[in-house]
Amino acid sequence: MRSLLDTNVLIYADAADEPAKQRQAVGLISELRRTGDAVLSTQVLQEYVNVALRKLRLPPALIRERLAFYRRFDLVVTSPDLIAAALDLHLLRSISFYDALVVQAAVAGGCQRVLSEDLQHGATLGGVRIVNPFLGEG
Repeated sequence: MRSLLDTNVLIYADAADEPAKQRQAVGLISELRRTGDAVLSTQVLQEYVNVALRKLRLPPALIRERLAFYRRFDLVVTSPDLIAAALDLHLLRSISFYDALVVQAAVAGGCQRVLSEDLQHGATLGGVRIVNPFLGEG
């Protein structure tokens, strides 16, 4: 099932202080990459790099390795049209603009679900199901 990975999934894959979530995130990323169902957005990659540098304090060389790996995923580029659609979803559903941008990237990427710990598990936004992969459901 085509799935957009939210930033927190990528972060947990590198979070040594959360070993259970790290194992889940690495397994999920690997499986979706293997099946060709993994989708990322430029927003997610930008957020990942920011958190990897500032909070995880990963070395830039390791971050570049991760980006080289993630570059092989289907990628939704944030465009003015995507931003406008996110603004509409933000206004319609009263979710944060950045969360709406993640959802709209999933829609643009032909995804059936967004995998995120940050959005409301089980909700459907823009025709896309929100799944928290760390709850053990999927």
